[in-house]
Amino acid sequence: MKSSLLSIFSFAIALAMAMGNNAVNARPIVTIDGSSTVYPVTEAVAEDFQIAQKGKIRVTVGISGTGGGFKKFCRAEIDIVNASRPILHSEMEACRAAGVQYIEMPIAFDALTIAVNPHNTWSRTMTVEELKKIWEPSAQGKITKWNQVNPAWPDERIKLFGAGADSGTFDYFTEAIVGKAKSSRGDFTASEDDNVLVQGIASDRHSLGFFGFAYYIENRNKVSVVAVDSGKGGVIPSPETVENGSYQPLSRPIFIYVNAKAVDKPEVNEFVNFYMKNAPTLVKEVKYFPLPSEAYQLNLDHLRERKVGTVFEGESKINLNIEELLKLERRL
Repeated sequence: MKSSLLSIFSFAIALAMAMGNNAVNARPIVTIDGSSTVYPVTEAVAEDFQIAQKGKIRVTVGISGTGGGFKKFCRAEIDIVNASRPILHSEMEACRAAGVQYIEMPIAFDALTIAVNPHNTWSRTMTVEELKKIWEPSAQGKITKWNQVNPAWPDERIKLFGAGADSGTFDYFTEAIVGKAKSSRGDFTASEDDNVLVQGIASDRHSLGFFGFAYYIENRNKVSVVAVDSGKGGVIPSPETVENGSYQPLSRPIFIYVNAKAVDKPEVNEFVNFYMKNAPTLVKEVKYFPLPSEAYQLNLDHLRERKVGTVFEGESKINLNIEELLKLERRL
């Protein structure tokens, strides 16, 4: 009898646990993937949103790079993609072929940052021409030492770190510096994870790399920023130089793209509304540059009206400032 009662009791516990697990798994989920640059903003929003929802809605945020994120997004595998550049022609076609429509939402400005090791005392200012000389495809195997870029710099091998080919940061950097997206030498350490790049630069005196501004601020005790000279003297990335448009050509808007069908799901609609209402504060917290309040209201208007498409027509639009971005978004 005791054995029978014990079996019944054990079964009841197992059933309760299973039901509990099913209840957890049944929570609505908002799925997000894409840019490592946009990740800190979206992850901060996701954390606050889940707290506000008291755990009733789960939000997952992955990092597969902007290109990797768009591949999943255009297969309707995720609700939202983080993007550190506008959607490309090829991605627009992939989404169109799969019947995926999207709402484009700029959420902040980033200052793509050139970083060196703190022991580097010679190249704290670099011209766009010098950066191009290092990174253009013809530099591979030829421009390998600092003094080949500038004779005043040391006769030491440059160790390069940069975003991977699936990264929107890679696309934007190559277009802004080299003149053509994805046009780059290949002999450098590449990663979609910006923390890998930071650690690489921090560990080698003769290193040089690039990544989003938030990762520089978070690691400024490990790496040093380079002032970029586009013809008017060196300019360091900062809230002032991004807002006044002087940090060029490496200031850029960053985005989320929302699957228009997914907006019909209450959890996605609530999350995006929460995102736009809290973005100004959270963007600052993670050390990016918030847009004017009008931009977030435009995003909410586009969400409510289901305005799909892009104002960028598959192009990044280098040297775009905040005011010009707003003019574009008003046309959607």
